[in-house]
Amino acid sequence: MMKPRILAGLIGAGIQASRPPALHEQEGDAQGLRYLYRLIDLEPLHLDLNALPDLLRAAEQMHFTGLNITYPCKQAILPLLDELSAEARGIGAVNTVVFKDGKRIGHNTDCLGFAEGFRRNLHDVPRQRVVQMGAGGAGAAVAHALLAEGVEQLSIFDVDGARALELVDNLAQRFGAGRAQVGTHLENAMAQADGLVNTTPMGMAKLPGTPVPAELLRAELWVAEIVYFPLETELLRNARALGCRTLDGGNMAVFQAVKAFELFSGQVADAGRMLTHFQSMNTSL
Repeated sequence: MMKPRILAGLIGAGIQASRPPALHEQEGDAQGLRYLYRLIDLEPLHLDLNALPDLLRAAEQMHFTGLNITYPCKQAILPLLDELSAEARGIGAVNTVVFKDGKRIGHNTDCLGFAEGFRRNLHDVPRQRVVQMGAGGAGAAVAHALLAEGVEQLSIFDVDGARALELVDNLAQRFGAGRAQVGTHLENAMAQADGLVNTTPMGMAKLPGTPVPAELLRAELWVAEIVYFPLETELLRNARALGCRTLDGGNMAVFQAVKAFELFSGQVADAGRMLTHFQSMNTSL
């Protein structure tokens, strides 16, 4: 039986350093698939979110199997889809679109991706109070994962207060009122926190800096990051200098790609092999 041909892509802004193309293609090679993965970067194309309808239509016309969706498109793409998985609907953000039977079906593999990395690396950390920076598409997925993993009180900070409130309301529908709240005073929240998670783009090579001043960190805190280029952000570097336990963004990048690969190909991905490949790409930089 002939194995399927896969044509996938990633839509986002400033994604030239993205790892998914190599991750997907090498896993496809390992499984004997014809697997091509292309970047559709809004920045060099001089496009913005208004181009999403045309890009989706073009991908369908060129018989793409599906698309990954990243910053800043994970929520803007929702109205352009025909169906949402239960997880994507609950989170209110999509990072994977599968074209099937003439329909655009949205999924969210970010939540599962972050949760898998968290379970593997921070399974035994205290989680009574956690501070999360960012309430965008990735932030929504991570917040769902954190509450599902037993975080009791999640304080969410975002430069857009309305967006943070919308996420808190969304979380209340699934997890009950009171477990998530809009953060109001970062210094106080950090002083009481067990853990800190960054879901903003702050720390990326093209957006250097840290979402939380180094003086608010302390050794007892655990710190998780979703930015993976660079793998050691300024936030993680500051945290590690203090002796904090940390989780880098590579974990979410790999484990969300594992699930997306399976959605695109219909084949089971080898998570260990994809993790090893990701690590080899970063050590060869």
